[in-house]
Amino acid sequence: MELDPMELSNNTEFEEDPEYKDFEGTDVKDMRLEAEAVVNDVLFAVSNMFVSKNLSCAEDVAYINVETRERNRYCLELTDAGLRVVGYAFDQADDNLQTPYHETIYSLLDTLSPAYREAFGNALLQRLEALKKDGQS
Repeated sequence: MELDPMELSNNTEFEEDPEYKDFEGTDVKDMRLEAEAVVNDVLFAVSNMFVSKNLSCAEDVAYINVETRERNRYCLELTDAGLRVVGYAFDQADDNLQTPYHETIYSLLDTLSPAYREAFGNALLQRLEALKKDGQS
């Protein structure tokens, strides 16, 4: 069965949902939402991490401030190309900084923070232990 785009545009089901009210009239892919998801994914393994409110986000770029457990601060740029360090302080984006892109936040933090790597590994072990217990009950 092929979907007719006209039928989809007549479906107002999600427009009634208050969660989507902010998006009415916009066709922006808002990279901020993507950045929030990145933050929520790894917040447990860093000291502090949040989407920058001082650097403007757009549909194609967002900035994330992260403080590792080693107390090092970074400003990360998130684009379709991936994530990269653009500054060594919160809300600092240096256009001249040539740092490599990482496909995932895990890869980037893995290179920046041994404590992140340890916290992530420990969380993984705990999950595996929990699964093992569930399997035995």
